[in-house]
Amino acid sequence: MPTKNHKPSVKRDAKNLVKNIIGQVPFTAELYWLIRQRSKLLNSRFSLSKLDDNLTDLVSQVEALRCHKPQLGKKIFIFATLHYWIEHATLTALSLSAMGYDVTLGFLPYHDWQNDINKFDLRRQNLYAEKVLGKAAKVVKILPFLNLHSGYKTLPPVLQAKVEQVTRFDSMYTLQVEKVDEKTPIYKMRCKRNLQAARAAYAWLDENKPDVVIVPNGTIQEFGVVYEVARFLNISTVTYEFGDQRQRIWISQNSKVMRQDTTEMWETLKDKPLSQPELDKIRELFEARRKASVWKNFSRLWQQVPAKGADIARQELGLDERLVVLLATNVLGDSLTLGREIFTQSMEKWLERTLQYFAGRPEVQLVIRIHPGEKLIHGQSMLDVINRVLPKLPEHIHVIKPEENVNTYDLIAAADLGLVYTTTVGLEMAMSGIPVIAVGDTHYRGKGFTLDPDSWVKYFKTLKSVFENPISYRLTDEQIDLAWAYAYRFFFNFPLPYPWHLVRLWEDYQNNHISSIFHSKEWPRYEKVFHYLAGEPIDWSANGNNGHG
Repeated sequence: MPTKNHKPSVKRDAKNLVKNIIGQVPFTAELYWLIRQRSKLLNSRFSLSKLDDNLTDLVSQVEALRCHKPQLGKKIFIFATLHYWIEHATLTALSLSAMGYDVTLGFLPYHDWQNDINKFDLRRQNLYAEKVLGKAAKVVKILPFLNLHSGYKTLPPVLQAKVEQVTRFDSMYTLQVEKVDEKTPIYKMRCKRNLQAARAAYAWLDENKPDVVIVPNGTIQEFGVVYEVARFLNISTVTYEFGDQRQRIWISQNSKVMRQDTTEMWETLKDKPLSQPELDKIRELFEARRKASVWKNFSRLWQQVPAKGADIARQELGLDERLVVLLATNVLGDSLTLGREIFTQSMEKWLERTLQYFAGRPEVQLVIRIHPGEKLIHGQSMLDVINRVLPKLPEHIHVIKPEENVNTYDLIAAADLGLVYTTTVGLEMAMSGIPVIAVGDTHYRGKGFTLDPDSWVKYFKTLKSVFENPISYRLTDEQIDLAWAYAYRFFFNFPLPYPWHLVRLWEDYQNNHISSIFHSKEWPRYEKVFHYLAGEPIDWSANGNNGHG
């Protein structure tokens, strides 16, 4: 039977159908814009209002700064979609222009990645974005991707496959699953949008050949598509993202930043001992995480309740003297887990086979900590996997649900062995001297303080070896020191100084105008990072101290 919402839904669908039809007719959206919309705010979630309010002043600042900067000649293309990324990319583009770079800003006027939009409204949003961004045309070239006519340009097979992989990642990310059904509406919609973006990017980048392409994320959505096109064309490509630290940015050159590839940084800095202030700093951060408190410029609370101690945790969970193995999961579909398989088909398959193995090992206690972030998800939970494999849990297997007020650091203190996919909990277990088996391609795997099997056979052999002689697998003092040193480098050297975080862009901007940062004592640090964004090789030795305090 129809629900109460049926008629409005039908009416909305019919309206979108009409808009899709008239959206195909040339100049309908443009005429509507000229007659009805030009001087009004757009009635849409796609809003560039903050940028619009500040752009005239921003351009004036850039023009004044450019007068005193040599023109570098390097052609930079920066791409963004989604209104909040467009606003941030514009601020970055203007800063690079102020430094003397020749900058083109390309954009797609979408307000979200998971819902389709009719062509009429999309064209209206495009006109609105062109109107706002047009204010910057004197200092940055503006390129609306929607206006590019790539026709039915065929993508090379290798690039086509890359775009399809991005679409699969989009489905995983959006639906929070690992198995992708290509018949689902989200896959079909993402495939259509990604192919359109790929054709436009391929045609323009191939013809114009910028020296550097800058794109957020580089793994999912149109961001991932533009990254793959640029790399296919052998154009130097820089990806960037933001973590939970204010005024810090992750940057990766010719690779996807969400892979958090710390190899080059670690090779440069691993032999440099931590100073006492640096040791104090990482210890303070670790203690704040353990005590469930926010630390300095970090915005995230890692635990909901402070640690109580290993003995209380053991007592509350009913753990006895048998060996304790802590398995910490990730959230399915998180962009930090996409494409991280080494020998497992998926994280789900790893959990499934691990459960089957431990079900027959009652001499060992397995504690599974479901990621607290699952409280916010709408997709598949790792609890679903556990319930499917073991509908009735044996007495030696314990599951901590996402909403349970259990401090993960108490579990770490009680554990004899850790099992992780990519979660940072594995790094923190190593810092506590606990042997850790890293199954996924996480950034700290292979750094000298984890056990890193590369096949199912080696995985199960490693488990058996640890069970037979757990004491011999406890980390040495040298390995523990190495884990602490790596943690410091990861938290304090890998994120580079940057004046504006995506989440609090305009709040940050009020304290850091372009002209003010160019003339501030912090500018030498920021200047290096802007050059890194522009493709200059990152000098990790110069970033041994990024000024965290």
